[in-house]
Amino acid sequence: MTTASVLLTVSNNWNSSTEKCEKEVLGRAARSVAAVAARELRETPATREQALRIMRDWLQKNPDVANVRQDESFLLRFLRQKKYSIPMAQQTLLKYLNLRKYYRDCFTNLDCEDPQIKGIISDGYIMISPVRDSKGRRVIIYNISKFDPGKYIWRDMCRAHVIVYESIAEDPVDQVCGVTHVGSGIGASGAHVMLWNPVDFARIIKWGEQSLPMRHKEIHVVDMPAGIRYVVDFAISMTTPKMAERVKLHTNQKSMHSHVDPACLPDTYGGSIPTRDMIQHTKQILSEQRKKLLSLDEMEILSTRGIVSSRGKTKLNTQDVEGSFRKLDID
Repeated sequence: MTTASVLLTVSNNWNSSTEKCEKEVLGRAARSVAAVAARELRETPATREQALRIMRDWLQKNPDVANVRQDESFLLRFLRQKKYSIPMAQQTLLKYLNLRKYYRDCFTNLDCEDPQIKGIISDGYIMISPVRDSKGRRVIIYNISKFDPGKYIWRDMCRAHVIVYESIAEDPVDQVCGVTHVGSGIGASGAHVMLWNPVDFARIIKWGEQSLPMRHKEIHVVDMPAGIRYVVDFAISMTTPKMAERVKLHTNQKSMHSHVDPACLPDTYGGSIPTRDMIQHTKQILSEQRKKLLSLDEMEILSTRGIVSSRGKTKLNTQDVEGSFRKLDID
């Protein structure tokens, strides 16, 4: 079992203790990330600059969008996720803008100081580990037992996810190496399920994969109650086969630890990081990115005519979907 990578983390108690060592580590990390980008994304300095130039020219001439950021860190989110296929990156950017417009309550006003979001983060429902895994991937932790369905609604849950994802999305290491997700099903109940209308649940899962430029490399779920398993199966069915293959269900923490090093995990998951420290680390990242996230609302999509669906249509067929999870036959 390889050890967790502390070489690509922010400075914290789990990092190297001397300035000289930190500089050496960061140098090796940068070279390692560049090698991954070249190998997996076909990225070189020349292709990167050419692709950025084409994306900026396209945005400047596109009458269907307005005020879209054209800085390197933002555009590379889409180019790297689509391995420098410029038409696919352009489509993802349009879908990203459209998703933000369609689900405005979930994808705009991404303020970590919002009382509902502060409560969800403070409770430890979703956390960012300060330690990356052995492949340099960011590790995001989920604990459904810390989400109070009597206090929050599904939009609050969705906004918490989006705020965390957007806060790390422009980190070049995350863009290249991707993200590992780790979630526990302990505490999941029917009350959590009934928060969601199945149509919105399906759209968020399906459209989120298509529209949010993230490299989801691994998804691990442990201790999922049998009565909730069908919801997980439904969610997986809404993803692409490639994404579905990356979801691993574990019956216990020992099984999960064979895939995710405990050094990346909080103590409640059998890891070595105090949960309170991981929550504080998450709050720090969200606070640092707050202004940038709020400024995303300046971007607009004025027309969806440029969006091409993979099946030649732009909407899910929800004609046969009932308002509960009793009928899970959404198209």
